[in-house]
Amino acid sequence: MRREMTNRIRFVLEDIVPPALRDSGLFRAAASMAWGNHIGDLARFRERAAFLTDEEYEALYRKHPRVHEDTDNSEACIAAITADILGDSVVDVGCGTGALLRRIRAARPGLARMTGVDFVIDPGLADDGINYIAEKVEALPFPDKAFDTVICTHVIEHIVDYRAAIAELRRVARRRLIIVVPREREYRYTFNPHVNFFPYTHSFLRAMMPVPESHACRNIGRDIYYREDLAP
Repeated sequence: MRREMTNRIRFVLEDIVPPALRDSGLFRAAASMAWGNHIGDLARFRERAAFLTDEEYEALYRKHPRVHEDTDNSEACIAAITADILGDSVVDVGCGTGALLRRIRAARPGLARMTGVDFVIDPGLADDGINYIAEKVEALPFPDKAFDTVICTHVIEHIVDYRAAIAELRRVARRRLIIVVPREREYRYTFNPHVNFFPYTHSFLRAMMPVPESHACRNIGRDIYYREDLAP
């Protein structure tokens, strides 16, 4: 399923269905018809997120069904990302299947160094000239200012200690940082393992404090697109 389609579904669930119904046992029962007990597992995951071990966290993600075919990004977000890349070294933190990196390489073939990081790397993922590393976003294995452009899409909403993650992204970025998160509200029963929710651009800007003067934050569809330039 493409991001554009899930955004339409999210519009109905988040903006049309009343919050009282979204948090109800009735909604859980209806959602369970499609996802079985996993809808309840996700609710319990959010309740215990602050206390989960790394092993429990990884186990839920391994069994979570993949909704999007290749990338969680919409075509509009991919276009914005490729247009905003600075320099010739790029890292995608939370790279998933590597689909976004492959799209970037096709649009920007002159990039000298491309790296993908995720806490689990599929062993069947061919590097194709892209270096893949299995690490957590909160402890990236790179020196300061290692990459001209650091990209992190659809990750911050999953990270309990998101401020530590943002600090690491800023640390390894030399020129530019790009972050994409979904624009959504929190409900008890959702179809994703998100633990942070940002319904407005200003909600996300609070997470990014201190926000540098050279930044942009805007809605692209049902996603929030954030870009900042790092001090030289």
